[in-house]
Amino acid sequence: VQLQASGGGLVQPGGSLTLSCAASGTISRFKTIGWYRQAPGKQRDLVATISRGIGTNYADSVKGRFTISRDNAKDTVNLQMSSLKPEDTAVYYCYAVLDRVDYWGQGTLVTVSS
Repeated sequence: VQLQASGGGLVQPGGSLTLSCAASGTISRFKTIGWYRQAPGKQRDLVATISRGIGTNYADSVKGRFTISRDNAKDTVNLQMSSLKPEDTAVYYCYAVLDRVDYWGQGTLVTVSS
């Protein structure tokens, strides 16, 4: 399984950015797919996931600002981020679970700064 994250960059506070994760193979086969993030000096935390039979799950800190979606035709999962805050600055990692095994992408850096 390979997960390729893209879309990170520098954005001003209040701005928007969309991350994309391209998965090898059919994305619908994953039990869970989504995003985690790790800020400097902090642990890696859940941002948002989509799970089969459960639906979407968001960290409280991003509810109402971030939207996760899955494009089965392109085998990608996207994270639309709006109203970005400096505290959203982190490396964002694509994550997936298949057959009870966790897989991670290489991460993409999002910097929210004026």
